Amino acid sequence: MIGHRRLLALALATAASQASAADTLRCGSQLISVGDRSSEVLQKCGEPVSRDPLGYKRSANRREEFQVEEWTYGPKSGMYQYLRFEGNRLVQITSKRGN
Repeated sequence: MIGHRRLLALALATAASQASAADTLRCGSQLISVGDRSSEVLQKCGEPVSRDPLGYKRSANRREEFQVEEWTYGPKSGMYQYLRFEGNRLVQITSKRGN
């Protein structure tokens, strides 16, 4: 039985250290959500620690390209927040514990 408990504890610790995705993020008393514009995120969360251009992506109809960027906030309580924007729209929020 003790082996099972240790295995479970190790699995939980590993899962907690992995990145997790969410649809919303709290910035002070404000809440941002997937779908928000980059200007809304800047207004609610302030300037990120870094902005990394990831390249360009074609639209589904292949008629236009838009910029893909990742913004980093944190660390806050040991967690970093990574926000992915495609064409100035927030498409993904990922949290990861820093080392």
